[in-house]
Amino acid sequence: MPLPLVAVVGRPNVGKSTLFNKLVGQRISIVEDTPGVTRDRIYSKCEWRSREFMVVDTGGIEPAADDIILSQMKKQAELAIERADVIVLVTDIRCGVTATDLDVAHMLQRSGKPIVLAVNKCDSLGEPPVELYEFYNLGLGEPFPISSQHGHGTGDLLDEIFKYFPEDKTEDYDDEYIRVAVIGKPNAGKSSLVNRIAGEERVIVSDIAGTTRDATDTAVENENGKFVFIDTAGIRRKSKVNERIEHYSVLRAYMAVDRADVCIIMIDATEGFTEQDSKIAGYAHEQGKASIVAVNKWDAVEKNGSTMKEFQTKLENDFSFMSYVPFLFISAKTGQRVDKLFEMIKQVYEKNTMRISTGMLNDVLSYAVTRVQPPSDKGKRLKIFYITQASTKPPTFVTFVNRSELFHFSYQRYIENQIRETFGLTGTPVKFIVRERGEGK
Repeated sequence: MPLPLVAVVGRPNVGKSTLFNKLVGQRISIVEDTPGVTRDRIYSKCEWRSREFMVVDTGGIEPAADDIILSQMKKQAELAIERADVIVLVTDIRCGVTATDLDVAHMLQRSGKPIVLAVNKCDSLGEPPVELYEFYNLGLGEPFPISSQHGHGTGDLLDEIFKYFPEDKTEDYDDEYIRVAVIGKPNAGKSSLVNRIAGEERVIVSDIAGTTRDATDTAVENENGKFVFIDTAGIRRKSKVNERIEHYSVLRAYMAVDRADVCIIMIDATEGFTEQDSKIAGYAHEQGKASIVAVNKWDAVEKNGSTMKEFQTKLENDFSFMSYVPFLFISAKTGQRVDKLFEMIKQVYEKNTMRISTGMLNDVLSYAVTRVQPPSDKGKRLKIFYITQASTKPPTFVTFVNRSELFHFSYQRYIENQIRETFGLTGTPVKFIVRERGEGK
């Protein structure tokens, strides 16, 4: 099921972005002492008590603002509130309860969503300050004193948020289903492909970019197996995302990638590869997903005897950061080669979940090291003692070496290529974890 969504909201300059960064464990949101720095919703994964969820940081809410930017920020926050499972209202102990806090609290109460009240900037340890009790006037129940800067009280806050998460139900689809996210720019033909596969009009198809607003699941069962296709809203440049509803569509698209086993990256053959395509593909790569590049609208391209070969050569160069990804030239409109997608999906999924025995891996390693000697630096040569597979999705390998700084990226890529070539790891990224150990251990 989709991950629970937690929206962090409040008036400007109460420390929402600092709290967001503290919860997700990295500095993602811009933090400044100027109201209105966070203008769009920023989101990231978080984990508490072995449960993953998404946290959304929002711009400050000024309910009565006439300023265009502030009013847009309010709309963004309202959309986050509408989609959230739990809302965290952040306030400032130093300012006390302000009129804006009261207005925001009333707006949240009308949403009917669970609300957790965080009173920020309680930086001193020990008993909470007496000023905390003023925040009961907001009518949101118990206020939780926190320091987003130092992290005080965030554990209690997360425990309270955790209480309101929806029950972690297993998805309706069993493990026999391969979950496939269809991702790409707007108007690349994602919905047309899903409709072609489903054999019916499951998703609105239009020439207007951004028609698909949510991720839509379509279950398909055929002689190739069981699949769930997740059609997503097109992911476009942030500067192009003007409609408030599209911000959430982008979030849903990224969450669909998180849910998926395989990603089909749709490229518009009439437009070719763009920078935005690389960003979309890069997200799937970072998440360790098996991937296929489907070049759609191939029927609309004027061809000669070498058109496909030339197009693929250019794409291979464009996707050099994903050299493992296979290409398929299709037409969702006519159905050309769409049937070949199923076989390719199964293949890349199997490679993404493949387990290789330690013995076989070390045989490949011995051959590779004999063929190309490991690098050395200042008289010290790299020694790779052994390699083993730690996990799948994607295949993750742990290598034990004498000195990790000697295991240069180029030699690591060489070892990776030897493993890929031997075991045919098409369509899946692989990860390496390097561990040091003494030669006598």
